[in-house]
Amino acid sequence: MHEYPLVLINLLMHGGSIALLLLLAATMWWDHARRVDVRLGALLALGGAAFCTVSTPGVAHTFTPWHIPLMALSVGHPFVFWLFSRSLLDDDFALRRWHLVAWVALASLGVYPCLFEMDSAPGSTERRIGLFRVALPAIALAVLTAVQAFAAWREDLVESRRRLRLKIVAAVAVYILLVHLILLATRPAAGLIVNTVIAGALLVLGAWLCFRTLHSPVDLLALASPASPPEAAAAPEAAETADPPGLTLDDTDRRQLAALQELMDVEQVYREPDLTIGTLAQRLQWPEHRMRRLINQGLGHRNFNAFLNTYRVDDAKRALQDARYSAVSILTISTEAGFQSLGPFNRAFKAATGLTPTEFRRGSAEAEPVVSLGEGRALAESSIG
Repeated sequence: MHEYPLVLINLLMHGGSIALLLLLAATMWWDHARRVDVRLGALLALGGAAFCTVSTPGVAHTFTPWHIPLMALSVGHPFVFWLFSRSLLDDDFALRRWHLVAWVALASLGVYPCLFEMDSAPGSTERRIGLFRVALPAIALAVLTAVQAFAAWREDLVESRRRLRLKIVAAVAVYILLVHLILLATRPAAGLIVNTVIAGALLVLGAWLCFRTLHSPVDLLALASPASPPEAAAAPEAAETADPPGLTLDDTDRRQLAALQELMDVEQVYREPDLTIGTLAQRLQWPEHRMRRLINQGLGHRNFNAFLNTYRVDDAKRALQDARYSAVSILTISTEAGFQSLGPFNRAFKAATGLTPTEFRRGSAEAEPVVSLGEGRALAESSIG
C-alpha cells in the first residue's frame, strides 16, 4: 500500500506523456505530411509514446501480441531520432533504402523478447541481457547524434537552427542516453522509483516539444526547407529559407557584402583549404554573427561550407572546361580550388552539376591544342594556383 501514491503518480505521468506525444505526432503529420523531416519527427513522437506505454507499471513485464509493434517502435526510436536530426540539420539529407533496413534490424531487438523471453522473470539474466542488447545501440546512436549535431555547429548560417542544435537535439540525445544508462545501472528493487523519474523527464520533454511546435512552428519545423540558390536569395519565395525576419539591406550591409564578394572573387580566399567562418570574419574585421547573417540572408546560403563550395566548384569548372589544363589531374584541380581531398570534391561537384568531374571535362573539351604534362603543371601553378 505504501507504493500506491508513487504508482498513481507514475501512471498519471505516463498517461500525460503518451497524450502529449500522440498530439505532437498528429500535429506534425497532418500539418506538414509531405516533408520528410516532419514525417520522421512524427514517427519519433510515436516511438516515444510507444516507449512510454510499454514502460508503464503493469505493462512493462507482461507480453501480449500488441506489445510487438509497440516494442518495435520503442526500440527503433533512437535510430529514428538520428534520422530526424540529420534531416533537420543537413540540407542535403535524403532517405535511403538502407535506413529502412537498419531500422528493421534495430526494431527486431525489441520484437525478440516478445517472442522468446515471455517467461523470463524481471531481473533475470535473460532480461538483463535483453536490456543490454537494446540499450547499447541506443546509447551509441544518442552519442553519434550529438557529435554530428555539434560537429558542424559553427558552419551553420541559420541562427535559429544553430540554437535548435543546442536545445532539441541536445535534450533528446541526453534523454535517450541517460534513460538507457539508468536502466542498465538500476536494480529491480528500485525499478518503480527509476521508472517514475524517467516518466517525469519524458513528460517535461514532451510538454516542451508540444509547446514549441504549437506555439512557434516556424522555429521547430521550418528549418530544413531546401536551400535556395544564391541568385534567388532576394526572391519572395525564398523568405522561408532565410533566418526570419528577412534582412533589409542598408548601405552598410551592401558595402560589407561588396567587400565580402571582392574577397571571394578577386582575392579568391576560398582556395584556402582550412578557411573557416571565423577566419573570414577576422579578415574583414566583422563579428562572426554578422558574417553568418549576411551570407545567410544577403546571399541565400544556409551553410558556410556550401557557400565556399559554390566558388570552389565554379573554379574547378573553369579549369575543366579549358583545354590548356587537360593534362592537369582532377586531384590537382580540386586541391587548387580549395578542396582537401577528392571525395568531398566529387560529391560537391556532382551535386552542383549532375556530372562527375571526369564526365564534365569530357563533355566540355574544347578544340584547342592539348599541352604537354609539364606545360600543364606549369599552367596549374601559375593560373590555377
